[in-house]
Order: sequence, then C-alpha cells, then structure tokens
Amino acid sequence: MSEQSFEQMLEESLKTIRNGEVVEGTVIDVKPDEIVLNIGCKSDGIITRNEYTNEPNVDLTTMVEVGNTMEAKVLKVNDGDGQVLLTYKRLAAEKGSKRLEEAFENKEVLTAKVAQVLNGGLSVIVDEARVFIPSSLVSDVYEKDLTKYDGQDIDFVITEFNPKRRRIIGDRKQLLLAKKEEQRKALFERIQIGDVIEGTVKNVTDFGAFIDLGGADGLLHISEMSWGRVESPKKAFKVGEVVKVFIKDINDTKIALSKKFPEENPWNNAAEKFAIGTVIHGRVARMTDFGAFVELAPGIDALLHVSQISKEHIEKPSDVLKVGQEIEAKIVDLNEADKKISLSMKVLLKEENVAETAASEEADENIEAE
Repeated sequence: MSEQSFEQMLEESLKTIRNGEVVEGTVIDVKPDEIVLNIGCKSDGIITRNEYTNEPNVDLTTMVEVGNTMEAKVLKVNDGDGQVLLTYKRLAAEKGSKRLEEAFENKEVLTAKVAQVLNGGLSVIVDEARVFIPSSLVSDVYEKDLTKYDGQDIDFVITEFNPKRRRIIGDRKQLLLAKKEEQRKALFERIQIGDVIEGTVKNVTDFGAFIDLGGADGLLHISEMSWGRVESPKKAFKVGEVVKVFIKDINDTKIALSKKFPEENPWNNAAEKFAIGTVIHGRVARMTDFGAFVELAPGIDALLHVSQISKEHIEKPSDVLKVGQEIEAKIVDLNEADKKISLSMKVLLKEENVAETAASEEADENIEAE
C-alpha cells in the first residue's frame, strides 16, 4: 500500500461536518477560557467560554475535565485558524427550550436558580434557556426590592411560551396563592372559637394588629389586646413578633382574635380585692369635668367623682389633680355586674380630721388630769 493511498484512506475515515450539525467529542484539553474537543475530524473543535455558558468569568477548568464526552453544535467549520468553532450553550438552550415547552404544556412546576435581577423582574435559566418572571408574578404581595432573590432557587410554572418572539414567561405567584389556599382550608378545618393559637404579627395599624396564623390572618383589635388600656398598637407590637392569642370569633373567612384571656381577667375575685371600705393607692388615668378615673390595676378603672375629691368645693378635677398622679382613696361602692367602682378622697380627709380631733381631745384630758 502506497503512502498516498494511506493518506487518502485516512482522509476518507474522517467525518465531514456542516454548520448547524450536532457532534459528539472527547475533551482533549481544557483552558480557563477554552475547551478543545476531538470530534473525529481533521480539525479539533473549540468551545470558547462565551459559547459554553452565560455566566461571565467562569474558569472552564473547574467545569469539565480531559476525557469527558460532550455534545456540541457546529457554528463554523473553519474559524479562520483551521479549527471548528462549536457551541455548547446554544445546543443546551435548544434542549432547554424543548424542556420548557413540555413543562408549559404539562403545567409542570420547575425549579431554577435566579441568574439575574432585572428592573422588571427576574431572569432564571433552565438548561441554558432563559425564562423571565415579571415582578408582578414573583410574589403574592408587592415587593419593591427583588434583590433578595438573586442566586436563590425558586419554583415557578411557564404561563407563556413563544420562543420566536423570545417570550418565555414564568409565574411564581400562582404557586404561592395555591399553597396559601391549601393552608387556609387546613387552618379553618382545625380551628374553632376558644382555641389558643400562636401567630406572627404581619402588620400593625392604629386600630389593631393582623396576625398570620399560617394560612389566614386574624385581627387582634386594639380593644382585645389587653385587659388594661393600650394607647397605641404600634408601640405594643412589632412586625415579626410571635404572639399567643385565642380565637374569639369566626365569621366566614374573618377571624377575630383576643389576648384578654379569661383566667387573667382583673375582675376575678374583685369582691375580695376591692371590697367597700378598702383604702387603695391608684394612678389618675384620665379626667373629665365630672370626675377622674383612677387605675387600680390593669383593666380596672374606678371613678373618683369631683364631689369626692376634697372637702372644699371644686369646679373640675384638673384644678387639683394631674394625669399620672398617684393618690390614696377609699372604695365607697362596688358594682361587679356593671364593673364599676366608686372612690372617695373626701371620706379619708374626714376620717383624718375625726382622728385628729379625737387625739387632740385625749391629749387635753390627759393635761387636765395632771
């Protein structure tokens, strides 16, 4: 066999390839920015970093090893240097596009890492095929800043698939809503009025706090936050705080909550704690023209009528008292049914005078006896 005929046979044994053809090759060299493949042709195949992945500045030596087998698509049979220019990412994107089409038709839930946070939403990559998730479909609540999703794995479904117009749209919101609906149904199936439950403060307003119970929110109205007086819910609760409440009422999908646990009712044993004739110390909580309300305990205010403040005539309580002032008074009336307690400072003053008079008379009698 002549040398010429051997070369001819060798040439005939090598594959002839065309642009757009998918070839399989073996990695024979890897550089940080280039992969070299033996594809069974006279020339080796080259995959540059840009044609391997969409991620910038990737070191290809960390991605593939010599001896690996991989498929690629021919971009140019001759790149000008006698080598075959190949692309890995475009072939992967085509396969990914097919994968997304199947997921779109089957309404399959996909999971992918967020590759980029854009002004209008998120970009995720499935097998090198890009999916855009608009900001309105990222969450079931408005989120101005989406940067927290960068690099995170998220679940979504494909709701629009039009590769010709480069419109492949993902939707995460509907999955969240569906999950919440399942949680809501499960919550309403297990709860009933009177149940004690823990929840997380979701939002605080001037009239109350909304508590996330895990599937639905309940309203803890300002009037149900404490047996005592709550001036401002925003000072009493913080978003994210875990609180224990009980279910006061369920009306269709609305849940009313309370922290006024019956066993903590300050009126329990009131007949003993606030019996008529008891001298108490309290704090002036608020005043009106007809009297001052004195806090005896959290949730229990007693009325000190203007006529019972002093022996002298007083036009209005604010003439002699101030909000926050500590006073001493005697309980002169208790009505447990209506939860009303009446106080008197004047009675104490009279009793003090009587005692002083009696002491003075006793002293005079002792002097006369001497």
